[in-house]
Amino acid sequence: MIRSFKSRALRALWEKTDRAKLDARMADRILRRLDVLDAAERPEEMNKPGFNFHRLSGSRAGTYSVHVNGPWCLTFEWDGTDAIRVNLEQYH
Repeated sequence: MIRSFKSRALRALWEKTDRAKLDARMADRILRRLDVLDAAERPEEMNKPGFNFHRLSGSRAGTYSVHVNGPWCLTFEWDGTDAIRVNLEQYH
């Protein structure tokens, strides 16, 4: 389950289907990934075709990433069975 967001724009998309602050071309792809993330009970459940799921390392250890579009990725951390601090970012 998604417990917290780092991005206000993602929170608005998830809770209110408000796409105003996100690139409209990515909104559907983001929502598909958020749906899977919300249903996941462990991070590895995000390892789906086209998601390019991976764990970050170095100073970002403990953070996971799935590809959205171009350089954009959803990043998140994990606490028990919940995703926390879900964000949309370009970290490369």
